[in-house]
Amino acid sequence: MIKHADIIIIGGGVVGCSIAYNLAKAGAGQVVVLERGYLASGATGRCGAGVRMQWGTETNCLLARESVKILENLPTMLELEGDIEFKQGGYLLLAYTSKMVEQFKKNLKLQTSLDIPARWVSPEQAKEIVPYLNIQGLLGATFCPKDGHANPFKVTSLYAKAAARLGVKFYTYTEVTGLTVKAGKVSIVHTTKGDIATNTVINAAGGYAKTIGRMAGIELPIFPERHEILVTEPVDPLQTPMVMSFYHNLYCQQTPHGSFIMGIGHPDEPESFNTQASWRFLAEMAERITKILPPLANLNVIRQWAGLYDMCPDRTPILGEDSNVQGFYTAAGFSGHGFMIAPMVGKLIAQTIIGLPTDIPINAFSAERFVRGQLYVEPSVV
Repeated sequence: MIKHADIIIIGGGVVGCSIAYNLAKAGAGQVVVLERGYLASGATGRCGAGVRMQWGTETNCLLARESVKILENLPTMLELEGDIEFKQGGYLLLAYTSKMVEQFKKNLKLQTSLDIPARWVSPEQAKEIVPYLNIQGLLGATFCPKDGHANPFKVTSLYAKAAARLGVKFYTYTEVTGLTVKAGKVSIVHTTKGDIATNTVINAAGGYAKTIGRMAGIELPIFPERHEILVTEPVDPLQTPMVMSFYHNLYCQQTPHGSFIMGIGHPDEPESFNTQASWRFLAEMAERITKILPPLANLNVIRQWAGLYDMCPDRTPILGEDSNVQGFYTAAGFSGHGFMIAPMVGKLIAQTIIGLPTDIPINAFSAERFVRGQLYVEPSVV
């Protein structure tokens, strides 16, 4: 292991690898990525793989919109061959209460102003999009045809290969055990394989972001929350878009290979690092999803698992340098949508570190917003 690096990224998921590539591309010096497991072994490899632009805050809409543009041309942009399985089959977001209808139409007004091609659809139109959708009780939905699905392992791998080609060093199965901060500045990263001196650390540790922050003497308002998910056997094409219901706290999509991926969220899930799947989840998932999409009752489940959301109080990420520790940057708190906005996050963090104007104003994502009481509360999260 090298003894000195210009920049150290803690976390080898899609966010960390996207940041690494963008820094290397900009000529930021020697960049190192530290990952406690294998690349994409954390939240990235356990996510639902959806990509959507239908959000309720301008910050998340912009991050998602620009990330979709990147994903549409990622192999070409990285000058690498590879299929990231980016399928733009759309997202169908279901509304079951008058409050949801009001919120969705408010969201649509924002999305339209940002050139996101989402639209309102009636229950009957929703059924045209997903023919076997049970529309009983449905008041309407929003649909964006440019939303979709990508393979998180392949996206991460492509970013990592492009970064490595530009000189980034990756150390997997290497756990960070501590940070040395002197005179308010980062100076050393301690790991299970040795110490690395540096002036810049990027905390892209997902559900473990709070733990890493505490190593630097920082208390980040981020906490880990377990979410469960399953995948079925592959079948012939049945469903083009992702179907999402905040009323039922679930999402369901069919991948390009034919398998269905689906998951649910629990608002009362306690803070923990638990990634064990439960038998209750399988029963609850089956009960909820078959009410909305009845034919899926005939599918066989191949496996189920759990992963960690790195939750932020307003469901909007924290991006940028800490105000108290020079050289310590955070890229976490994604609240379940880190994969889909990682391409733009990588650009913004790199631009910030090397001192370039950012494509999107990054101050909005500062942790200082919690001190100011100026939150950007995202209403559309499962």
